[in-house]
Amino acid sequence: MPHKLTRIHVLLFILTFMTTTIAGALLGGVIPWIHPEKIYLGLPFSLTLIFILLTHEMSHYVASRIHHVSATLPYFIPAPSIIGTFGAVIKMKPPIPDRRSLIDIGASGPIGGFIIASIACVVGLHFSEVKPTGEIQEGLAFGSSLLFSFLTKLVVGIDPDKYDILLHPVAFAGWIGLLVTSLNLLPIGQLDGGHITYALLGEKSRWISKGMLPVLVVLGIMYWEGWLIWAVLMIFLGYKHPPVVYPHIQLDRNRKLIGWIAL
Repeated sequence: MPHKLTRIHVLLFILTFMTTTIAGALLGGVIPWIHPEKIYLGLPFSLTLIFILLTHEMSHYVASRIHHVSATLPYFIPAPSIIGTFGAVIKMKPPIPDRRSLIDIGASGPIGGFIIASIACVVGLHFSEVKPTGEIQEGLAFGSSLLFSFLTKLVVGIDPDKYDILLHPVAFAGWIGLLVTSLNLLPIGQLDGGHITYALLGEKSRWISKGMLPVLVVLGIMYWEGWLIWAVLMIFLGYKHPPVVYPHIQLDRNRKLIGWIAL
């Protein structure tokens, strides 16, 4: 049965639109409470990021409806953070019929979000400024990021090791979208990656999920402290994925291919 749009959905969306617009303005060097007339400068960032998140979650929602799995419309999560949001979620009500349904639902969000985020990166990079390394003193400055090196060479046509990119807000929103997609694909519990891994491997997927904890701890110690936060979240989220109703129904070749590509 389809879920209706509630006042909570609308309120959270409005709040998220406000917080992401404020965040976009701040990232562009505008302080909205001092120059409220310039808050519109945050719109390119906020509208792009919200559209990426909406595409991701609505892809899950549509796939859930197709497979007759009860799911809510997306709940946006506003936040007083550098990007103004903690993302968006939908709530699915078990049970999920089989692994085919699970992989369709799990992979649809990352694929949809990735496509829109990639388009945002390409469009935004066209409007981004190229500066020799070291010249950028403020703003959204990105150097030779692994995530952007290919797109930078493709779109801008420069060596990202020799130049910095002062990212346009649309490109930065695309970068955030790609990051969120990547984090959601971690093979943990009921994250998108957990759904896909369970659909591909069944109960064996719990060993991969358990193995991620020490991996995240090592990554957090050696590279980025944020991985330690994900390790803690993993403990609370749990390792195990709830079973499907008909586990004997096997995946076809196309779904297996989609699953492995998504991961």
